[in-house]
Amino acid sequence: MDQSKVGAMILHLRRQCGMTQREVAEKLSISDKTVSKWERGLGCPDISLLRELSHILGVNIETLLSGESMINERDMGNMKRTRFYVCPECMNIISSSGNAEISCCGKRLSSLMAQENSDSHRLEISEVEDELYITSGHEMKKEHFISFVAGMNFKLCKCIFS
Repeated sequence: MDQSKVGAMILHLRRQCGMTQREVAEKLSISDKTVSKWERGLGCPDISLLRELSHILGVNIETLLSGESMINERDMGNMKRTRFYVCPECMNIISSSGNAEISCCGKRLSSLMAQENSDSHRLEISEVEDELYITSGHEMKKEHFISFVAGMNFKLCKCIFS
């Protein structure tokens, strides 16, 4: 961990948030001299302060400590690049339209892989009163079910089977 990079990141993020060293220090219940020391690369935040500091500055702890922010290229929200994530703890479904580091319930999530519809997983999609109705001839069991379906139109669907 490079203290000067971490300090430069804290300085950049603090200014981006429109905060003074004193305001950051007050939120952390520390002195503004400590924040100044970090920003000059003469020290790093104590581990007990990292969670709150990352929350105040609006970044994750890894970005804060690496001293580098990763900027995604604009992808214009292309559905073909959409990635889906499901939290194994709370079953939240999260999507992103580009590369992202997603975490939920304290765990980093990996994107799910869409599966091609095989004959045994063939889905029938019909429109019923302006809504899509999806059925399958496959027997759904507790250990084998469709978690969710994402689609752009009737022709293209991404199915996530669990």
